[in-house]
Amino acid sequence: MKIIAAMLVFFFALTGGAIGQQRELQVIGFAGGPNWPLWVADEKGYFADEGLRVHFTPTPSSTFLVQGLMDGKFDIALAAIDNVIAYQEGQGEAKLSQQPDMFAFLGNLRGSLRLIALPEIHSIRELREKSIAVDARTTGFAFVLMKMLEVGGLQPSDYQLESVGGTTARVKALFDRTTSASLINSPLEAGLLAKGYSDLGSATSLIGPYQGTVGVARRSWAGAHRTELVRFIRSYVRATDWLRNPANHDEALKVFERVTKAMPDAAETAYRLLLTTDDGVQPNGKIDMVGIATVLKLRSEYGQPRRTLADAAKYVDESYYREALRR
Repeated sequence: MKIIAAMLVFFFALTGGAIGQQRELQVIGFAGGPNWPLWVADEKGYFADEGLRVHFTPTPSSTFLVQGLMDGKFDIALAAIDNVIAYQEGQGEAKLSQQPDMFAFLGNLRGSLRLIALPEIHSIRELREKSIAVDARTTGFAFVLMKMLEVGGLQPSDYQLESVGGTTARVKALFDRTTSASLINSPLEAGLLAKGYSDLGSATSLIGPYQGTVGVARRSWAGAHRTELVRFIRSYVRATDWLRNPANHDEALKVFERVTKAMPDAAETAYRLLLTTDDGVQPNGKIDMVGIATVLKLRSEYGQPRRTLADAAKYVDESYYREALRR
């Protein structure tokens, strides 16, 4: 019995205390379909298998998210890689209580951004002298929008950017007609398009590969909680693999419908946009380094104070990801 007890204690130590207890992680991100892997990991018991209990908080804006992460209110965020870069380079929009030490450890969403305008607007040029909604003017996807508008023939002096918050708030602004256009994360553009709103193009079609949202943590937190972060990644990747398996299509839709209260046709549209294209939920949670190069190029062009940014590896640490996939 003493030998068995000793073996149990040893195994308990190896698993980081997963037996008989769960470690809670506080995760923050924007509401919506990109969180599908989190819902699956929870419902299928993948987090529980790793001894984790994940509590998700929807954020109203990127500034709230970054401040909460840096203040230690949240352990992990699903946020635009642009936010990580901006705050690390002193170009962030919000004031922080301490020097930022954020990094990306996981790929969540590639591309999946579409420029949606009011029904009567049919081209980017028609946005001249119009107000366009963004989350924040200097971080997130604002520079993607600016480059798309430039490709369409507009300069920054030709329009006005208005900070209204996350995608849900921007969709509402379009429905309320308090803005003329906005860059919308899939699959939320589907409801607008069904009501006759105009699709002026996708980010990737106009500017090339783009890494959108990623898993983000503070280096200080990750160093002290390596086991939890590795287990989170392992659970998440397991969920993305399950989601992208066509054999799980019907069950995946049911998960989406239960969580979002969406109708079956809306769930099917979300599946098509997020899980069957090059854009959308990233296979295996693998970060797109080429996509980050595009983010750096845009930030070098539009960010203030001006900096030439080229080293994508500076903002990424894939050691946690590699460790998670080794088992």
